This record gives sequence, structure tokens and C-alpha cells, in this order.
Amino acid sequence: MSTIKEYPAVAAASVSSDVPTEYCEAVTDFFKRMGDARTFKPQHSVDDSFSNLIGGALKVISIERGKISCFLHVKAPILNAYGGMHGGAVGAVAERVAIACARTVVGADKDLFLGELGLSYLSAAPHNAEVIIDGNVMRSGRNLTVVAVNFRLKESGRLAFLTRATFYNMPVSSL
Repeated sequence: MSTIKEYPAVAAASVSSDVPTEYCEAVTDFFKRMGDARTFKPQHSVDDSFSNLIGGALKVISIERGKISCFLHVKAPILNAYGGMHGGAVGAVAERVAIACARTVVGADKDLFLGELGLSYLSAAPHNAEVIIDGNVMRSGRNLTVVAVNFRLKESGRLAFLTRATFYNMPVSSL
């Protein structure tokens, strides 16, 4: 992935003549205020930014059969424009923890296919917050594994995000 210098959709957008110019300017200004027109830093513009952004902030506390507990320190690269943990980062962390949790009960002879990831945003996780993430296998059968992942603020114990992931357990292809 190459470094993006400008927001490509704004530069290449075609606008209908029915849309007033001031509306186009207002939308463009909105995207600029939200940070979508800024350039990416080189450390965030890599082939696997998922690993660099999330992997560097996520630390494993404990692993048991059907359970995993992790620690996350909310840093600037995973913040949204309002100073809280970005929803995409919540989803990425939830997916990674859910896969790790599912792997404690699903053997290596099966591939995991993420069929559904549901997220509930209850409160913000602000910059420099310490978050405890607990993953639990709710159900695991021959074809399906369901994992719940909860995000709690370490300082207050308040629940910030609830997630649930449903995996299909697929036989490994012989191709």
C-alpha cells in the first residue's frame, strides 16, 4: 500500500449540477475536520497495518481452555476524531481476541470462518485508557463456535464495549 497524499474520493469526485456548490464545500470541510484528508504516517502505511496498529497495543494476560484475557493501552493511532477508541479498532481487537479464544477449543484441523461480528458501544475508551478484554467461548460444536468478548476500563471497571463473534468451523481444504 502506498502512502496516500490526499483524500482520493474528494479529488476525483464528480458532482451533479443539481447539488449547490456550498453543499459540496460543506461536505469537503466536514471530511477535512474529521481527519479524512490528512496523510498517513509511514509506520501506518504498511502491508499489514492491522498487526502494527493493534498488535503493538494488545498484550495477553492469561489463556485457558475457552477463555482469554488481554490488556490494551489505548494510544493515538487507534483513536477516532472525538478522542475515543475508534470503532474499527474495537472490531479489529474483538476479532483477534475472539479468534484466539476460539482456537483454545477448536483444533488445528479446522479453519475458522468469521460469519458474524456484533458490537455494542456502551461508553468511550479515551486516549491512554487501560482496557481489560475478556473473551469467553459461549458455545462450541462441530460446525459453529460463538465467542463473547467484553471490554472493561481498568480504572473504573465500567463496561465499554460488548462483542459477539460467530465462527463456522470448516474442514481444512485438501487443495
